[in-house]
Amino acid sequence: MQFLDRARILVRAGDGGNGVTAFRREKFVPRGGPSGGDGGRGGHIDMEATEGLNTLLHFRFNPRYVADRGHHGEGKNCHGRDGDDLLIFVPVGTLVSNLDTGEVIHDFTFPGDRVRIAEGGRGGRGNAAFATSTNRAPRRHDDGRPGVELNLQLELKLIADVGLVGLPNAGKSTLISRISAARPKIADYPFTTVAPNLGVVAWSEYRTFVVADIPGLIEGAHEGAGLGLDFLRHVERTRVLLHLVDVSNMLPEDPAERFELINRELAAYRDDLLARPMIVVATKIDALDDPGRLERLREHAMATGREFFAISAVTGEGLDELKYRVGALLDTIRAEELASSQREGAGGQPVVPSDRSAGAGDVEK
Repeated sequence: MQFLDRARILVRAGDGGNGVTAFRREKFVPRGGPSGGDGGRGGHIDMEATEGLNTLLHFRFNPRYVADRGHHGEGKNCHGRDGDDLLIFVPVGTLVSNLDTGEVIHDFTFPGDRVRIAEGGRGGRGNAAFATSTNRAPRRHDDGRPGVELNLQLELKLIADVGLVGLPNAGKSTLISRISAARPKIADYPFTTVAPNLGVVAWSEYRTFVVADIPGLIEGAHEGAGLGLDFLRHVERTRVLLHLVDVSNMLPEDPAERFELINRELAAYRDDLLARPMIVVATKIDALDDPGRLERLREHAMATGREFFAISAVTGEGLDELKYRVGALLDTIRAEELASSQREGAGGQPVVPSDRSAGAGDVEK
């Protein structure tokens, strides 16, 4: 399936039905009076987040959503039927904004989150509604109001517990394929991954976390170089970053320099990204001939206060230790988030639901 993380759509709520001018005309009922019914309300348009979707691809083929209009009023005081509401499903993590004004309408961060995007038009009043003691035969009615029409920008930011970042060919796709059931494309050339991949990692009995494999970053990614600007947004919601650095002898640059290059791009894109928990992961140690490269990266990571792990996704060395450490770290972060939300709730502030993981692949058997 293709991955699409941005889409533009047009939504238009239903117009209200018109009222009607009519009079009661029956045998033996002289001067029956006004009997024009009101028009029905136009259909609303709602959006709801669901775990059943993980891409905005379906909006490419259907970019226009129009709700049912309200039916017109009729004689004999018959009111028009309300238009049917329209419900649009979006993936968890979708940010909806007004394309014309740039205003953020809603951020869908958990399954079942529903919000009204566009209000249907009010139905017009029939002439029976205008009858008074001094005007017993009004000959006027209202037309229905038009429904709200909006041009929307949909932007998907994947919700995952862990984000994998690093230069192209750092081993991110190989790692996610070894620790989860995700099967991304793997090849020996840069930018093999052209769209984010999600994988569910089982690290303890009945305990899992979701990992997002982000396409490789290069220098200038925050300004649009490579694929960085398109996909850096997907690390915004992650709780932990795994910074993968290739320490094999296939690259001439010092691993510590490559580590700092990506850090600069993350900081340039968003200041608080480097403040998040980050674990430095040295990859491809099975192809390491110079142990000094590994030690220099270890010393540099520890000097910056980062935890350090060395792994080989090919042989499996260090993978279990990395999974358990990430799982334990996430448990600590979730406990802190829960305690913080409880304190805010006790203080009279609204409790904001925490991010929940978007639907991903099956857990590795």
